[in-house]
Amino acid sequence: MDVVAAVMEPFRWLVSVIMVAFHDGLSSAGMPAASGWTWTLAIVGLVLVIRAALIPVFLAQVRAQRRMGLLQPDLKELQDRYKGRTDQGSRQAMAQEQMALYRKHGTNPFSACLPLLIQAPFFLALFQVLSGISNASQQGNGIGAMGRAQVVQFDSSSIFGAPLSAALVHGGGDPAAVAVLAVAMILVMIACQFLTQKLVAARSVSGQDPGSPLVRQQQVLLYVLPLVFGVGGIFFPIGVLVYWTVSNLWTLGQQFLVWRKPMRA
Repeated sequence: MDVVAAVMEPFRWLVSVIMVAFHDGLSSAGMPAASGWTWTLAIVGLVLVIRAALIPVFLAQVRAQRRMGLLQPDLKELQDRYKGRTDQGSRQAMAQEQMALYRKHGTNPFSACLPLLIQAPFFLALFQVLSGISNASQQGNGIGAMGRAQVVQFDSSSIFGAPLSAALVHGGGDPAAVAVLAVAMILVMIACQFLTQKLVAARSVSGQDPGSPLVRQQQVLLYVLPLVFGVGGIFFPIGVLVYWTVSNLWTLGQQFLVWRKPMRA
């Protein structure tokens, strides 16, 4: 646990520094420092910074997905050639030939997950910061780059009557307000993720054999990813749900732009 905490500490500081910078900027512009909307916009600012920094990764992901589609005929031919051969030597040879195909086309089966994996430490850091705010407020401590006064501000701030530090399963504030807002954002997250995956599938498996591995992978992701967001969302504080909802809206917009304006592989 100490190792994990040490690894996450720089991410917690970076996340909180960006939030505090946006919060202070909005406060200087005239928004109330203790308002839940000021802190909400600070979280939105955090999303914009992280997602803007990830644009080159996203473009590389799109190109990799398209190259993945181009190799599907060769991959299908390879699988047909080894069909029914279950001995160790055949499985090893097939795996080696698959890797050679991936290298030839400059892609890999996990390219679609790269932006999500890069975001994961920042998302976990935000979760740790926001979920620890109530405890830090009670103890009179700061957390990350947030001073004690800002921790107390955040802990007492809310939007639509729901505290930003409250979660659907952990409660806090008005249970009805928390439930309504959390469920609404979870539904938006699920819808965005489903539509995003539909756009990815429409682009990457167009013209592919319905039985190909890429088509099967996209069909699984189409339903698994929204389910993951839906189940995970009930544990997220409202502030984290704000982050992930805005992030999913950004992702959907990116995929729509790519779908409208194809890029070269």
